[in-house]
Amino acid sequence: MTTAPLTTPRSRRGFQNSRRHLVFLIPAAAFMAAFAVYPLLQLAWMSVHDVTQATLNVPGWEFVGLENFIRGFTAGESAAAVNRTLVVVAVVTTAGMLLGFVAAIAMRTSGWWSAALLALMVFVWALPPVVNGSVWKFLLAERGLFNTVLGALGLDTLPFLYDPQWALISVASVAAFAVIPFNALVFRAALMAIPPEVFEAAAVDGASKFQEIRFIMVPAVRGTTLVLFVLTVVYGFRSFDYIYVMTFGGPGTATATLPFLGYLQAFNRYDYGLGSATSFLAVVGVLALAGAYAWTIRREERT
Repeated sequence: MTTAPLTTPRSRRGFQNSRRHLVFLIPAAAFMAAFAVYPLLQLAWMSVHDVTQATLNVPGWEFVGLENFIRGFTAGESAAAVNRTLVVVAVVTTAGMLLGFVAAIAMRTSGWWSAALLALMVFVWALPPVVNGSVWKFLLAERGLFNTVLGALGLDTLPFLYDPQWALISVASVAAFAVIPFNALVFRAALMAIPPEVFEAAAVDGASKFQEIRFIMVPAVRGTTLVLFVLTVVYGFRSFDYIYVMTFGGPGTATATLPFLGYLQAFNRYDYGLGSATSFLAVVGVLALAGAYAWTIRREERT
């Protein structure tokens, strides 16, 4: 008789609080629906219709089903773009994770050079991609700094941006260079959370620097590594700005990853249906990676 009046107001208060919290979500939900969900639905709609420059403003596009997707793969463009995207993701993820962790170890210590490296990382991280890509475009040009140094050493110059294989590796390397500061700063924050007493105990036991890294630092950043790994893969998968600035997908389509190929098909060849189909494949990939990221975060919160 006495428990019902005590629990009912509390549960009602909790329900009212949850409804009040939902009210604060309405502006963000409306913004996301207008600027994220609706464009994605429009992209999916265009991918299954015949939309070109001639029919773009004509009401009632012709429904073609999966023809745009099939056309992309039968022409060989989509499959090649997927392979190039995987190469970029592999280079960006491997270099970004390893070099980011090494830089974080260097920045964990105190000293002027550690502070200088931290300032350099923040500077590179803050550079706009257009500026960063333009600088690397000049450095890797036929008569840029790198080829000038190679020539001064008596070596043959390298076609960093003019050979299909070299161009893809160059663009992927620059994208990896750009993500290293972010990974290093996140790794550094995780390393700084390790109590100093742990390193003091390791020093008393005679542990070497390599053993400190292997048995203290690596296990301590395991959760951070999982989250950063997913974020770095997403970053490499959706790489666009450095390709646009440095090679514009060339030579030919040698550096056109899946997102950039969709851009070329839609806004360079004006085949909006085919471009939408290619871009939709990229969206599916990003959504899968976003799901993996959410699953990783939830798993880390439970552990």
